[in-house]
This record gives sequence, structure tokens and C-alpha cells, in this order.
Amino acid sequence: MPTARKLPSGSWRCQVFSHTEEIIQADGTIKKKRIYESFTSDVPGPKGKRIAEQMAAEFAANKESHKEARDDFTFGEATDQYIKNREAILSPRTIMDYKRIRKNDIQTIAEIKVSCLTQADIQKEVNLYAKTHSPKTVRNMHGLISAVLRQYRPDFALNTALPKKVRPAIYIPSDDDIRRLLEYVKGTEMELPILLAAFGPMRRGEICALNTKNIDGNIVHVCCNMVCTENGDWIIRVPKSYAGDRYIDYPDFVAEKWKWKKGNITSMTPDVITNRFTRILKRAGLPHFRFHDLRHYSASIQHALGIPDSYIMARGGWGNDGVLKNVYRHVMSDPEKRMNQIANQHFIELCNTKCNTNNHPPA
Repeated sequence: MPTARKLPSGSWRCQVFSHTEEIIQADGTIKKKRIYESFTSDVPGPKGKRIAEQMAAEFAANKESHKEARDDFTFGEATDQYIKNREAILSPRTIMDYKRIRKNDIQTIAEIKVSCLTQADIQKEVNLYAKTHSPKTVRNMHGLISAVLRQYRPDFALNTALPKKVRPAIYIPSDDDIRRLLEYVKGTEMELPILLAAFGPMRRGEICALNTKNIDGNIVHVCCNMVCTENGDWIIRVPKSYAGDRYIDYPDFVAEKWKWKKGNITSMTPDVITNRFTRILKRAGLPHFRFHDLRHYSASIQHALGIPDSYIMARGGWGNDGVLKNVYRHVMSDPEKRMNQIANQHFIELCNTKCNTNNHPPA
């Protein structure tokens, strides 16, 4: 039985032999290369290891049937099977997104047999989809296509031209925004969720799943997440990544807010928090931003204070620094702003001097 290995991210990966490919070398000779199928689980601990190994074992046991599927399945059938095999592994939200893509977004290639599918077919599908969807949405759709092909036709060399990524516009709340927001929600049910998000930072689902049994003094153990199922039910699950399971030490004034609570910190669901937060911003006369942007505020403040990224990532439950870099591009600390003003003032004076000189008629 294949054995899973723990990755630096905390996820578990298990590899099993799939097939052999012939690779043409630079000198014209042909070399055979063994291709392995990888199965990854983001569930932390021994459970994640068992899940990855179980997926690999199932693939190994059914390798011949997978080969037949590559010949007989349509791409739609292969996609259905791929989603079904991962329902117990991936988050409900991811499964819902996959099913939506399967139902609405891959119609032109759904009836083509996997063994007959060409790069031209996939490129045509992507080009059509890109006319009405954002680059990120197109890439999500293509990601599912790629995953299905890796499973049922691993020898397919996918080389699709995708739309360029568009850098999202991010609004980072200012200290003044946060002060005004906290004054407006003081004493309401929304006060504690906002404090947990802005000064943690915690996600909506993590806040809704938080129970006082996971709090010791000022320290919150973030170990659960509230997610919505395909049927619209809210359930509690473990974090989807190893980094999501973490401990946050909150300041005293935040800890005072849960001092007399028992059980769940809030009765609200993530959607309720989002809807109430939007109404609060409007009534308080604040700029529109997402509840999730409170996390970006927290990261930007910690960065401005000189806290190393590794600590910010650990506190916020980020598995990599991609989000942080995106946040940093949209925010400057006060010292940085002052330095930019000094530089710009010099350039302005230089330009004015040069312009004034050029205004004199030649002698």
C-alpha cells in the first residue's frame, strides 16, 4: 500500500504509479518515464494521511478501470466521477462550485469522449467562456478540466492559452474606519465578530464555529470552520488547510467580551454576518468593504509595525504569502507615505525649475 508523506504546508500527499510515457530527448533518443498520480489531503493529522492513502489505494486497485474510462467515458461522465470521488475530501463549497461548472460551463466538451478530446476542443471551450466571465472564473473552470484529465487521461499534454490575471482592487480599512465601525456596533451582537476579524484575524466561518471550550483566557484555538453544504445546511468542519488550525492571543479588551459567554460565541451564520455588516457600513456612513477585508486590515497593520511575515501568516492562518503580498501592494504605512511625499516634492521642484528655465527665450 502506498504511504503518504507530509508536505511543508501540513498537507499529506500520496503518489502511486500510473503509466509510462516515452519522452524524446534532445539527441533524438527515446527515454521511458514513469508517471505517478498524486493524491493530496489538506486535512491535518493522521486522518489526512489516511485519506490521501485511501485515495491512492483506490486508484491503484482500479487502475485498469481508469484506463477503460479513458476510452469509454465522455468528458462529462469523467467529471461527474471525479467530483463524486472527492465529495468526502474537498470542502462543500468547492464541491458546489465543481458541480456548477459541470452543469453550466463545460457543455460543448461534455459529450466528447475523453480519449477523443483535443487541445483545440478545450481552447474553444475556454475562449467561449472567457467572453462572459472574469479571468479568475475562467481559470477555476480550466482547473477542473485539468484535474479531470490528470485523473482519466494523464498522458494528455494540456497547453491552454488562458486570459491574463487581473489584479483585484482591494480596499484596506483605515484605523479611522475601524474606530468609527467599533463605535457604531458597540454593545451589539456584531461587535465581537468584528473584533475577532479585525484584531485576530479570524474568518467568518471560523468565528461562527467558535465555542468557548476552544478558548483559554485570552487565547483562542481556531480549529473549526462553519461551511454551507450543497443543500444549504451549515455544518462545522475542521479547517481545510494545516495553517488554518492555529492559536491567537487576543488583547484583554477583546477577551472581556467573551468572559461571561458559554457555548457558541455567536448564533449567526457567515451569510448573516455578511448581510448585517453591509447594512452597518451603509448606516454608519463608512466606505463599502467586505467583512473579509477586516483580515486584510489586520495583516496590513502588523506589516506596518514591522512584524515578520511568518508570524502574520501563522496568526491569520495563511498557508502562503500570496495574499499578504497582494494586501501590501494596496497599503502604505505612514512613514512610507511621508518618504514618498519628500521624494515627490523634490521631483516637483526639479520639474518647476527645469520648466522655468525652458520658458526663457534662447539668447
